[in-house]
Amino acid sequence: MSTLHEVGERDGWRCWLCDEPVDPDASVNADRGPSIDGGATPKGKKPAPGSERLAHRACNTRKGAVKPVVAWPSTLFVVDPAPIVATVDRLTGKGGREVVARCPTRADGEDAAAWLVDRLSRFAPSLRVTADVEPGGGQFLLVLRAR
Repeated sequence: MSTLHEVGERDGWRCWLCDEPVDPDASVNADRGPSIDGGATPKGKKPAPGSERLAHRACNTRKGAVKPVVAWPSTLFVVDPAPIVATVDRLTGKGGREVVARCPTRADGEDAAAWLVDRLSRFAPSLRVTADVEPGGGQFLLVLRAR
């Protein structure tokens, strides 16, 4: 098992769930303090070395009760955005391609594509994806592809 400092350094001191900074000097008992998330490890088993992720204590605790949600930022102009966690689960399992949102302009689509690829590089680092903006039906579709 990696130490909190090792995991924090590797993850750039960002919570993998909410993508907000984690203060390495905060108390591990504080809601916004650092903690290690072992991921989907069976009860009683140790996580595989290097599979741990950095999370705020509150984000990590909440994840145990409900499935994590990765929110699309309100600064992006996307319509009908797909749930990111479910999309990651499907692409991890079967690969392929998924339309994840619609955008009114190509520029909006490109902004959303850049954000999504960057966000997924931290949320699901083992999933390699590309995002494309394709015209369709008078709008632009944001398409995520597993590589």
